[in-house]
Amino acid sequence: MEAVAKLRNNKIAPRKMRMVVDTIRGERVGRALDILRFQSKAGAPYVEKLLLSAIANWEAKNPDMELEDADLFVKTTFVSEGRTLKRFQPAPQGRAHRIRKRSCHITIIIDEAVNEDFVIEEVSTEEETDKA
Repeated sequence: MEAVAKLRNNKIAPRKMRMVVDTIRGERVGRALDILRFQSKAGAPYVEKLLLSAIANWEAKNPDMELEDADLFVKTTFVSEGRTLKRFQPAPQGRAHRIRKRSCHITIIIDEAVNEDFVIEEVSTEEETDKA
């Protein structure tokens, strides 16, 4: 069962936020929190808080399951462009230069890891002797 958390109209540019979000995509939740906690990017605290919100949403959806028993990982993360505030800065000779203050929307989806991908097939001893 997956859980979603969204942060809308964050004041950091989407290009800068994508660098933070790309580091945790596909990671286990505990490792992702460690990565965000020690990252020096300005967007890391926002993403960390959003990931904690996604974990809380998962706990609310699954009250009968324990967080320690579930093997949660960051399934999907993406950053889309939010609204752009347009401002003007004075320029030489009476002109004006436009400044675009960009914002972003961040979405994090976490899910339980399914161990079906890691199934090891057993090889019978007859096949091993035939190969030898």
